[in-house]
Amino acid sequence: MTLAIRRATAQDAHVVSALAATTFTETFGALYPPDDLAAFLREAYAVARQRTILSHPDYAVWLLEDDGEAVGHIAAGPCGLPHPDAAPGDGEIKRLYLRQGWQNGGHGARLMDAAMDWLLRDGPRTLWVGVWSENHGAQRFYGRYGFGKVGEYLFPVGATRDLEFILRRPAG
Repeated sequence: MTLAIRRATAQDAHVVSALAATTFTETFGALYPPDDLAAFLREAYAVARQRTILSHPDYAVWLLEDDGEAVGHIAAGPCGLPHPDAAPGDGEIKRLYLRQGWQNGGHGARLMDAAMDWLLRDGPRTLWVGVWSENHGAQRFYGRYGFGKVGEYLFPVGATRDLEFILRRPAG
């Protein structure tokens, strides 16, 4: 097993789209009616949308690859969470997912470190992440990076609305 992390490019849009849909489904798919899950995956992880994100200089995605096969990813960019204290210039961890079988091996931390280095490349700034209210493992993981709960919102997956926690890591 040769694991490597690399920054994705616009040419990786198909890979990112498929990986994002697979990892979201592996992690949360059983929670949703099939129609809601399918609608969410079609919209959120469409290849064209991934290509746009990967082409934009304010966003970045890293892939964790096992002998060239994408098995995990993290996405980062400007904060888009609905919190009154979110300000221009704040960054956000948009998503962090690993395929089953590559979880709990320190690979999420490697991806997180890559994204944090990129988000903080110009110096300290406030960072944000949204996490499902019932995903206690993710909340502990982000807590180790200095993120703490500051709010809540409803995250749409098709017609389903999930309670998400908004976590913030202050600048400095």
